[in-house]
Amino acid sequence: MKKLLLTGASGFVGKNILPVLDKHYVVTTLGRASGSAIVADLASEIPCLSEKPDLVVHAAGKAHSVPRTEAEAKVFFDVNLTGTQNLCAALERAGTPEAFVFISTVAVYGKESGENISEESALAGTSPYAKSKIAAEAFLKDWCDKHGVVLTILRPSLIAGPDAPGNLGAMVRGMKSGKYLRIGQGAARKSIVMVEDLARLALLSEAKGGIFNACATCAPSFLELEKLISRQLGKKEPIAIPLWLAKCLALIGDCCLGKAPIDSSRLKKITETLTFSNAKARAELGWTPAEILENYIALPPPLPPLIKVNSLVFRGNAVLFPPRYVAVEKEAA
Repeated sequence: MKKLLLTGASGFVGKNILPVLDKHYVVTTLGRASGSAIVADLASEIPCLSEKPDLVVHAAGKAHSVPRTEAEAKVFFDVNLTGTQNLCAALERAGTPEAFVFISTVAVYGKESGENISEESALAGTSPYAKSKIAAEAFLKDWCDKHGVVLTILRPSLIAGPDAPGNLGAMVRGMKSGKYLRIGQGAARKSIVMVEDLARLALLSEAKGGIFNACATCAPSFLELEKLISRQLGKKEPIAIPLWLAKCLALIGDCCLGKAPIDSSRLKKITETLTFSNAKARAELGWTPAEILENYIALPPPLPPLIKVNSLVFRGNAVLFPPRYVAVEKEAA
């Protein structure tokens, strides 16, 4: 089997796409967590790669925070741009791959509202997150062209999966704690993609290359998501407040420097539709992403019990290393 290098393997995207990629490649993981095969912080070092990979899936990155200082903004560039440059420097030493898949973001378009936004849209993002991803995309285009590497850039929308971070995860946590409020009728729609579909899209695109939005075909409304999550959590649907009241609360939140649960920026994300087109990936690659309302599970399934046999610790069919770091629930006879 061919060899694949996966960065960001301990992050939300990395750990969820790994099982899919592992069926098609011999995967080597790279990340900051001790469970990665190669432990390295790409933002500050060039890792040592022992062999040339055939494919790289670069899922490491920083997102899901709003910087309040220049130092916090710089971290986005350290991780998303410098981290990418350090990875490519390591690949030059070990041997350049045949293909490179970069997990970027729809934030590069800089859109706060709109419908069926395509890959042809201008890269007008102004946040440190968007700018760092735009810069990383530009660097990779030049680097891959110079080294004859087939480049795929995936631009996912909101990513769904068990224990998802970001806005979707915040919605789940808020509804679980009873602190989430429905704004108006909940009619705004958002493009979402199941995290496992990023792996399938990466595999379909590796030989061809190109830039592709990654999102499900149907964009659910906040109302539909709220109903789905409520059922899964066994909770009542959230209480609805009128839009005028939400705007008043948001104005108060604007004075709290990002510490309030709602401000004008967050309110805009909740009340305005923002959807993207996946027509290019479906037409050129035959990609058929899962629909969100039929496949999204808000909470992760319960883990099987840990079983210790001699010096090895198992969870299901997997061996966990090193055993001293896990709490054993029962021992096999």
